[in-house]
Amino acid sequence: MFKLEPRPQPSKYWTWGSPVLALAITVVIGVCLFALLGKDPVRGLQAFFWEPVKSGYALAELTIKATPLLLIALGLAVCFRSNVWNIGAEGQFVIGAVAAGGMALLADKNSGPWIVPAILIAGMVGGMLWAGIVALLRDRFNANEILVSLMLVYVATLFLGYLVYGPWKDPAGYNFPQTKMFERVTQIPKLVQGFRMNIGVVIALVGAALLWVFLFRTRAGFALQVGGISPAAARYAGFSSRRSLWTALLISGAAAGLAGRLKWPGRSVSSRPMCPPGTALPRSSWPLSGGCIPWAWCSRPF
Repeated sequence: MFKLEPRPQPSKYWTWGSPVLALAITVVIGVCLFALLGKDPVRGLQAFFWEPVKSGYALAELTIKATPLLLIALGLAVCFRSNVWNIGAEGQFVIGAVAAGGMALLADKNSGPWIVPAILIAGMVGGMLWAGIVALLRDRFNANEILVSLMLVYVATLFLGYLVYGPWKDPAGYNFPQTKMFERVTQIPKLVQGFRMNIGVVIALVGAALLWVFLFRTRAGFALQVGGISPAAARYAGFSSRRSLWTALLISGAAAGLAGRLKWPGRSVSSRPMCPPGTALPRSSWPLSGGCIPWAWCSRPF
C-alpha cells in the first residue's frame, strides 16, 4: 500500500527538476492541443518560444510586457510573505495608470523633464490609495481582503471606462475610448534608441534586489513576515501585525500602480488593448467587438 509522507527536507534535485518537468508537460499538452485543432504544432510552439526572442526588437517588446508583470509580482510577494492575500493587483494597476495619466494630462509644451518622476510617483500613489482601501476595511472591519481587493478591480475598471468614455475622452480620437495624446516630454525615457524598451526594466530589476534585501536582511522585513504568519507571536516579540498588513498592501499597491504607468509607455491611456498588426477589425464591428482597437487607427507615434 502506498503512503504519501512529507519529505524531512526539500529535494535539491526536484527544486530544479520540477520547473523543467512542468515545462515539458506544458509542451506535450500544447502539441496535442494544436494537433487536435488541426494546427501545425511546430509553428504554434515557435510562436510561443521563438518569436518573442528572435530579434532585438522582439526582446525589447518582451520587456515592455514583462516589466509590469515583474513589478506586480514583487508587490504581491511582499503580501504573500506577510500572509495577506491581495487578489486585486489589477485594480491597483488600473488606478495607478489613471493617476499617472491624470498627471501626464496636466503637462504642456513648457513642462520640463521633472514631469516624468512626478508621473511615476502619481502612479505609485494611486496604487497605494486603492490598496489602502483594502487595508482599511481589513483593519477596521475585519473584511476579507480577498473579496474586497477582487471586487475593487471591477470598480477600478468601470472608473477607467467612465473617464475615457467621458471627461477624458479625446475629441479628436475617432470616438475611441482613449485620452488625448500626452505631450512628448511625458514619455518614459527609453534605454535604446529605436526600441520601446524603457527605464522600467531597470526599475524592476533594482526593485527586485531591494525587495530581497528588505525581506531577508532587515528587521522590518522580518517583522512583516512574523506579523503575517503569527499575529500573536508578533505581539509577543513587540511587532505590530497591523503594521505588517498596511505595509504589505501599500508596497504591493505602489508596485502595481507603478506598473500601471509603465504598461502604457507611449502617449495615451485606453480602456482597450491594441490588436497586433494584421488583426484590425472591420469598421462595422468596432462598436460591437468588445475587444481590441484596430491597429491602423491606434498606432500613433510612441
